[in-house]
Amino acid sequence: MNQALFYTLISVLAVSLISLIGIVTLSINTKRLHKILIYLVSLAAGALLGDVFLHLIPELIEEGSFTIQTSLLILGGVLIFFSIEKIVHWQHCHIPQNGRHSHPFVVTNLVGDGVHNFVDGLIIGASYLVNIPVGIATTIAVILHEIPQEIGDFGILLHGGFSKSKALLFNFLSALAAVAGGLIAVLASGIISQLSNYLIPLAIGGFIYIAGSDLIPELHKNFTTKKSIFQIISLILGISVMACLLLLE
Repeated sequence: MNQALFYTLISVLAVSLISLIGIVTLSINTKRLHKILIYLVSLAAGALLGDVFLHLIPELIEEGSFTIQTSLLILGGVLIFFSIEKIVHWQHCHIPQNGRHSHPFVVTNLVGDGVHNFVDGLIIGASYLVNIPVGIATTIAVILHEIPQEIGDFGILLHGGFSKSKALLFNFLSALAAVAGGLIAVLASGIISQLSNYLIPLAIGGFIYIAGSDLIPELHKNFTTKKSIFQIISLILGISVMACLLLLE
């Protein structure tokens, strides 16, 4: 328990600090940043899928806990993340924009991002309850996914009227929800029997949804042969990172 708690705390704090990546982007030309971002998205998609199919699912099968209930929980994970995204988009569509994102939408985006970060924390904590290597693999997958997402969130806050310092502060506060999620996952494991058997399938569904619905569709925009080749390489690299982590187990 103590070891899982220590690793979880380090991991969720690292994930939270990713929210400050906006500082780095301030010195990068917007056009150049956009070019780099698409390959980070591809890398993140590969890492998420690699974590699901090389770490999380095999671990459940090895423990003999992959049942019809597991499949239902995976589908539940897809549904949860779909619902969260629908709520955020619904709020966006029903608030007048006047040529730019209004302040209410920025708040909604922060709340939605906070919920997402809280779930990430739960996922990381549950992964460390399985074992340390699975926890590390999941943390890396989450971090690679968070980098392009946090850059995008930072841009939304700036576009919504926040100053650079205020955008960094509120983005970081939203990211700290991951710490709460991680602590709850580990500390509640002594109360809720086999918590990871419920959270890991939900995480699998969430990761599959994020990779398949949010990230991969972005890779099909502005198609060119050169970009596609580098995107495929980045996707394979993300999967390869997860494969290399199998050596830790």
